[in-house]
Amino acid sequence: MSTLMTFHPLQGLKVYCSISEPLKVMISGAPASGKGTQCELICQKFGLVHISTGDLLRAEVSSGTEIGNKAKDFMNAGQLVPDEIVTAMVTARLSREDAKEKGWLLDGYPRSFSQAQSLEKMKIRPDIYIILDVPDEILIDRCVGRRLDPVTGKIYHVKNFPPETEEIKARLVTRPDDTEEKVKSRLEIYKQNAEAISSTYSNILKKIDGNRPKEVVFEEIYSMLSQVQKDKVKPMKLGTTLESLNQASSGKDNWRGIPTRLNNIPHSREIRKYFYEDVLQATQRAINEGRTRLKVEINIPELNPEMDVYRIGTLMELVRVIALSFADDGKRVKVCVQGSMGEGALAGMPLQLAGTRKILEFMDWGDYGAMGNFINIGSIGAKEVDEQDDMFILVAPQNAVGNCIIDDLKAMTDAAENRPVILINPRLKDLPGSSGIMQVSINQEVVYSTN
Repeated sequence: MSTLMTFHPLQGLKVYCSISEPLKVMISGAPASGKGTQCELICQKFGLVHISTGDLLRAEVSSGTEIGNKAKDFMNAGQLVPDEIVTAMVTARLSREDAKEKGWLLDGYPRSFSQAQSLEKMKIRPDIYIILDVPDEILIDRCVGRRLDPVTGKIYHVKNFPPETEEIKARLVTRPDDTEEKVKSRLEIYKQNAEAISSTYSNILKKIDGNRPKEVVFEEIYSMLSQVQKDKVKPMKLGTTLESLNQASSGKDNWRGIPTRLNNIPHSREIRKYFYEDVLQATQRAINEGRTRLKVEINIPELNPEMDVYRIGTLMELVRVIALSFADDGKRVKVCVQGSMGEGALAGMPLQLAGTRKILEFMDWGDYGAMGNFINIGSIGAKEVDEQDDMFILVAPQNAVGNCIIDDLKAMTDAAENRPVILINPRLKDLPGSSGIMQVSINQEVVYSTN
């Protein structure tokens, strides 16, 4: 997934990109199958909105909404809440902006064939339907052995997760539903419902062995969802200009036009700020829409290494504007400049990048402690990807004579996983090696730029 942005003085900033739609996941599992734990891990890793019918019912009832009051009447009468009310709650939650933007994880719903068909009629369909499969005897043991701490609400298990102290042990209680007879009854009801639903989602159903450590189960789920995410990448129409994007989101009156004196070199601060703002807006929009692989190309004279007015300081200013903007939003940004490449006579780095790391380190990053807290300087490569990093800005990565940067780029983007990686003015064209043979295959570059 990538975004390409190019600037032409007469045509404006153009965005070329492929986009990934947010994930839509359903998960099902019998009581004590570990579904709650896996839901938590999935949402943490993929940023999905967790939607549980139990949580929805409680929230609607406590808020006193129209749907909540209807549900409350049935609950007070000891009756099941009708499908149409539950479905209305679910669809209302799915239509909210956060679920549309981030994607959703529907937990334990639909529970019946009619509920599944209601969603189908409204064209609400997941990308994948996950079932956690655990043998009945294991489920019964997990349920019957569960104990509730009425003070903290924490769940323990007499064998698998005993309480920390004797004081806690003394106050534990067994929940009314956790008797063997009731557990077996709930399992039968679950199996009947699951079998009825499976026909609706048979082509996207994935059954996972849930009788394993939670980390092992999640590893398999993570692999499945990552593949689904890759399969959802779609190309965006080429030639979309920043002007048209602005008009689409904010109205035509917000287009600022093109400033005069564009051909004055060096550019004034006003002109540079104009370009920086356009690049920043397009980059922010792409990130907010969930794109994680971006390539920014801006070839004004001061940022074109082929011209004698090339100024590395202008490139550093642009990088600072982008990094500080995301740092202001609480993101931890790593700004990366490739290090020395090659060995012996071929050791060194491209001339256009000479001294850039020192420039970045000594630049003014503001008075609020952004540098070192939210912004850090690094190199290009998988080892530079730390767990605390939220996104990466790669400054003008390029091939040098006899050395290719593409393998390091690919390793780094793979290590970054779903975190955004922004390439600023990369130069990945073929260069002749010392033997006179072109060292980087064109296909390699095209594959990296479009995946």
